[in-house]
Amino acid sequence: MSINSFLEYLFFEKNYSKHTAVAYKNDIKSFQEFCLNTYDFSNLEEVNYPQIRNWIVDMVNNKISNRSVNRKVSALKSYYKYLQKIKRIEVSPLLKHQPLKVAKKVEVPFSEKEIKDVFEMLGDDSSFEGLRAKLIVELFYSTGIRRSELVNIEISNIDFKNETVKVLGKRNKERFIPLLKSIQETIKKYLTVRSEINTNSSYLLITKKGKKVYDTLVYRIINNYFSSVSTKVKKSPHVIRHSFATHLLNEGADLNSVKELLGHSSLASTQVYTHSSLGKLKEIYNQAHPRSVKK
Repeated sequence: MSINSFLEYLFFEKNYSKHTAVAYKNDIKSFQEFCLNTYDFSNLEEVNYPQIRNWIVDMVNNKISNRSVNRKVSALKSYYKYLQKIKRIEVSPLLKHQPLKVAKKVEVPFSEKEIKDVFEMLGDDSSFEGLRAKLIVELFYSTGIRRSELVNIEISNIDFKNETVKVLGKRNKERFIPLLKSIQETIKKYLTVRSEINTNSSYLLITKKGKKVYDTLVYRIINNYFSSVSTKVKKSPHVIRHSFATHLLNEGADLNSVKELLGHSSLASTQVYTHSSLGKLKEIYNQAHPRSVKK
């Protein structure tokens, strides 16, 4: 019962997305199942840390990555904090737990040339699918939005008068992002061909059958186009978001502004993108510093 009330707490009070709440539920249920199979009980309020540690060892032995283990334990930790909040337990069994060490995840952004090559490939295709693909790439690169934010944009979220788009970010936080003139033109062209599709959908991006676009379709579009111009291992919407932030920082945008555009709650989240800008920074430094040896 407390697991269900915890999920309601995440969804209604903490404003977590349904996807995140379900992920938390699955992780907690996974531990509950481990307790049932290993210790023959399922009441998580009776758990002590050695039992959790054995669960962690079991996951590691089953080749689950440290990153995934930490995510699962983090969900469980949130659950025990909730149990403390509602006075079901006094002390969390995870109070002194230290996460497993993980290698820093460094994603390589697309270069400006790779982005330009994709735009050239998209060209002036005026078909519905061609304009939709162009709009998807432009929205990602011009706004830095997440894939979940992109698929949930409604036509009413586009404000041509103020040249902005309203997006719903993590924990249902709204933010307004400026729209370049070029992307406004693409939106208008797309809306013209979209009007020929039989649909009642309020969402901006739809399929040929008039349904809202889905995550895997968006990923496939991005992967297909960027596979033609890039040899990078990962070619996803998130890499374009990474490129958006990196290219802005390379051109002198301040970190706080990029943070607001990305919808991050803290600067720490935005700072992961700064490592990619160090090369540009070093180049400027070497050119400008009086003590630098000019080549």
